[in-house]
Amino acid sequence: MRHDQASAAEASAQQAADTHEEHPSRQSQRGLDWFIFFLADVQTGFGPFVAVYLTTQKWTQAEIGLILSIGGIVGLIGQMPGGAIIDAARSERFVAGLAVATIGVSALAYAAWPIFPIIALAALLHAAASCVLGPAIAAISLGLVGPAAIGERLGRNARFASLGNGVAAAVMGAVGYFLSSRAVFVVSFLFATATLFSLASIRDREIDPEQAHGAITRAEPDPHATSIFHLLGQRPLLIFACAVFLLQFANAAMLPLMAGIVTARSSQWAPVLIALCIIVPQAIVALMSPTVGRKAQAWGRRPLLMIAFAALAVRGLLFSVVEDPALLVAVQVLDGLTAAVFGVMIPLIAADVAFGSGHFNLAQGIVGTATGIGASLSTAVAGYVSDHFGHRIAFMEMAAIACLGLLLIAAIMPETRLAIAQSVGPKTPDRRRA
Repeated sequence: MRHDQASAAEASAQQAADTHEEHPSRQSQRGLDWFIFFLADVQTGFGPFVAVYLTTQKWTQAEIGLILSIGGIVGLIGQMPGGAIIDAARSERFVAGLAVATIGVSALAYAAWPIFPIIALAALLHAAASCVLGPAIAAISLGLVGPAAIGERLGRNARFASLGNGVAAAVMGAVGYFLSSRAVFVVSFLFATATLFSLASIRDREIDPEQAHGAITRAEPDPHATSIFHLLGQRPLLIFACAVFLLQFANAAMLPLMAGIVTARSSQWAPVLIALCIIVPQAIVALMSPTVGRKAQAWGRRPLLMIAFAALAVRGLLFSVVEDPALLVAVQVLDGLTAAVFGVMIPLIAADVAFGSGHFNLAQGIVGTATGIGASLSTAVAGYVSDHFGHRIAFMEMAAIACLGLLLIAAIMPETRLAIAQSVGPKTPDRRRA
């Protein structure tokens, strides 16, 4: 009898402790921070270092281009399926862990067997795994903090991703210089291990499964509201996808085109200038992203989108007239502003529009597809314009596209901030994972 009473008292005390426990816990919040940080480290190794490494292995430029194309094509067509997989998953953590492990194995394959069939398979697996990681991070974030606090959480995500990119670029560059380009992929594997440990520290029971997928509990199910076709017909989502397409169409080719011009003028200083042009925006993103998340909740989404497009347009115009290297680096501050805004806005507006449908991550996949198409067209069109009409006209063309994006947001993009607030009901603890 006494034992039963003691057990009941212990259970009551534990229940009281759970009731007063901070949610989400600091452990889960920090775990997500470090997961994003180390994941950025992992992904950095698969950037320009791939071309450098394969060149040292006597690969032809045609073979290297084919490998990069495989990754690009899979990354493009896998955006919507990747989001749908996360929406259907019972555990976002498990899918994310599987994807990170796949990337780690791909890194080892690059280092151990630099032959075409193995590298092609590794590139395919890496690209496919990457398609689910972006939606998984957003889903875990939304499931942890809920729609009311998601803006600030996404700003925090962007900060740690930016810090991870900066640290990884320095580490990978040092490893490639002092050791070898092959060692970069071994370091990527080690970062993947740290990423998995960070993911494991996020408490799965604190991730609300309905919130993570952008769903809400309804007394009477509404098949229309949860239909994929209903999501695809959402006007704000389609307008925003067009805006993101214009963003990438205007932005993706700017820095590569400027890099080519700087290299032609001064090949000796080009690597340093290009590195600074990458580091400066990352620093701005790290500094500004949390503020962007807070302002998105206070001001709404449209004003920040308009600021980001205006900054992109001004950057294009300045690139068309500025030649001083120091000023070129200073102009990249505007790139950081645009990147900080859209790094937060893409998952945030997807959450606004898709919340209540259960297809939040599919909505991100739709926007991700628009991103890939815009980026692919940007480099081709800007290169053609630069070759035939000069680089000044190319930069002005990209600035004009950015202005078109600004007009799109100003004229027809509705404010989505209120949509999510109206669909959020009182939180129910029993919806969380046991």
